[in-house]
This record gives sequence, structure tokens and C-alpha cells, in this order.
Amino acid sequence: MTPALMTRRRLLQAGAAAAIAVPSLAMFTRGHGRLLRIGHQKGYLSLLRQRRTLEQRLAPLGVAVRWTEFPAGPVQLEALNAGAIDFGDVGEAPPIFAQAAGAPLAYIAASQHRPQAEAVVVPRHSPITRVQQLRGKRIALNKGSNVHYFIVKLFEHHGLRQSDLNLVYLSAADARAAFENGAIDAWVIWDPILAGVQRSLQVRILADATGVAGNRAYYFSSHDYAAGNADILAIVIDEIRRIDHWAAANRSALAAELAALWGLPLPVSELAETRTTYGTVAITADILAEQQRIADTFLALKLIPRPVRIADAATAIMPMVPL
Repeated sequence: MTPALMTRRRLLQAGAAAAIAVPSLAMFTRGHGRLLRIGHQKGYLSLLRQRRTLEQRLAPLGVAVRWTEFPAGPVQLEALNAGAIDFGDVGEAPPIFAQAAGAPLAYIAASQHRPQAEAVVVPRHSPITRVQQLRGKRIALNKGSNVHYFIVKLFEHHGLRQSDLNLVYLSAADARAAFENGAIDAWVIWDPILAGVQRSLQVRILADATGVAGNRAYYFSSHDYAAGNADILAIVIDEIRRIDHWAAANRSALAAELAALWGLPLPVSELAETRTTYGTVAITADILAEQQRIADTFLALKLIPRPVRIADAATAIMPMVPL
């Protein structure tokens, strides 16, 4: 087994073990009502977990809620594919890989666009001042991530070709070390890591994703769970939208909560928060088309093994619950 596969397996085991340890959905339904198993990363859904308002809303329906924290979006989706969770949050890229792998993914809702929350950074005194000067330069990023799509589209937007890209695939930690050592010329990264780099290193943002890529987040379920539990998911989305409403009106308090969740200095979360537009929206044909463009790009880059039809992961169960 390769080191990459071993790491992926350890991540899945670490994240999914707790979720699998709880009673199965079928067992719970037979004896105790319904169960909602939520997978989440250390971030926005964690705010909902801390408030416990979702549990209060679902209790009269006889629905219990189980939470499991995961280290990354792809691992959440592997847990969904294994039947270990029923709902979660993730960025743009992981659902496409999950769908290509045959996961029973169903898009439930989406965040607003957040294009300023991903960017290309260069050292502050770098001679690179225009995107066109990135041709042939060493650019670090996470392979197959949302920023991978962003850099491809950024090059296209500025009249460059995919063949002009010289990508170095590194994790965020390894990319930071390479950036500090001068081993790469530019780094494509997202918040809150982007904000942390801005606060701690001598960097300059060369370009963000404005006008190039949307950078949404998605809330997902499985087709089977969505088909049988539309009422539960409508309440979940309503509670998320209430958090959105609070976040937009209480940005300082939000930054403090996120700093504690992320284990980052308050100035970092404050900077990241300024680039976030809050709001949760229904999945529309336009949103599905956005995801299809990303999927088609990943296919052209040979990052996924086969074409993906994003519409197959659509669901008409919502409508969205208004506040």
C-alpha cells in the first residue's frame, strides 16, 4: 500500500469510526424513532452543534442527532458512501470526486459565493506582479481541490493555457514550508489558511477568485435519506440559515467563536470572516451548472476517471424554509 493510500485510510478510520459505532439508522428507526447523523468539519456546522437548537427543533419529531467531526471533506463523503452519516458540509471539489466514485450523493443546499476566500499569494517582494508572469512558475496547491479549479480558470481568464501551468502538488503544511524556503514561486490557498498566511508571513495577494470561480460550500445527504426525511432536512437547513442571519449581524462574536474552533489567533479569524458572505440557498439549475463546469474541468485534467453528470446528484425534496 502506498503512503498516500495509508494516510487516506487512517483519515477515514479516524473520522468514521465514531459514526459507525452508533446504532445503524435501521436499528434506531425500529426501536427509538428516527436518527440524523451529521458529519462536520471544525467550522460552520460546529456552531450549530454548540447551540443545540437543532436538537430542540427535532426532539418533538422523535429525531435524535448524532455528530461526528471529520478532518476533511473527502473523508466525510467516504463516510456517506459507507452509510455512516446522513448529512454534512463540504467544498466544491470533494462532491465531484465522490460522485465519480459512485457515492449516493444528494446536494441539499449551498452557501453564497465566497470568491475572495481563495487566492494566489506570492512573497511580498516577488517580481511577479501580474497573473501572466506565473507562466512556467512553480505554483503549489492541493491537487484536485477547489483551488486547483480556480488556478486553471484564472490562467484561462488571463489568456494563458493549461500547458503554461507548472503545478507542484503539496499539502497546506508542506506548501507553507516550501513557500517560506523559496522553493515555490506562488501558492494557491483558501481561508482560514490564507488569512493565517497573511497575518504571519510577508505575502502579497496576486489574485483572488473574483470573476473567475464562485467558491461555494455545499450541504449534502444521500438520496435514500433525503427521500425519506425531507422534513428533517428542511429543519436542518432552516437552523443553518438562522446561524447565517446571526453571523451576518454579529461578525465580531462570530470571529471569536471561529478562532476558538480553529485554534487560531483572533486576528486571523477576523480577517477570514471579512471575506465571507453569509446565506444558504436552494440548489438551482445554475448552481448545478457551476458544479458541472468544475466536473468537466477535472475530467479534462484527468483528475476523475469518468464523466460525472452533476444533475444525478440533484434532489427536489426541499423547498428551502424561509426565515
